[in-house]
Amino acid sequence: MVCEPAEPPGRRGDRGTHRTLRLSAVSAPDGLRFTRDHEWVSSVAPHRFRLGITHYGQEALGEVVFIDLPDTGRGVGSGEVLGEVESTKSVTEVYSPFDAVVVEVNPEVIATPDLVNSDPYGAGWLVELESETGDDDLLDAHAYASLVGG
Repeated sequence: MVCEPAEPPGRRGDRGTHRTLRLSAVSAPDGLRFTRDHEWVSSVAPHRFRLGITHYGQEALGEVVFIDLPDTGRGVGSGEVLGEVESTKSVTEVYSPFDAVVVEVNPEVIATPDLVNSDPYGAGWLVELESETGDDDLLDAHAYASLVGG
């Protein structure tokens, strides 16, 4: 996802079981990994990862109204487009953070796209990916917070 936020996001409460670091106005749960395109990645099982849009990214997008995601079984390369997120401000692409296969798509976020806004690190996740390479090259919470001005 590539976006330029109009202003930094406000403070939100903790989501799920992740401890949230508060560095300036940035919300970045500790234990997740992050891309420079404002996506988060969580390991949910060996070689299986959940992907979503960060709090910062969803703030920049504005109200999410539609999400287009790939079918399960689709292979994607690192940096390849996974889908699109449409908001009241723009349409933006979501990218695969590594070589992977889409193994699950979140049906709740398709039916209720604004979950990306209301619960970006919880119910607003987008897809689960299976990958042998994993998230080693992604940013940790501190590096992501620094990237976005935290």
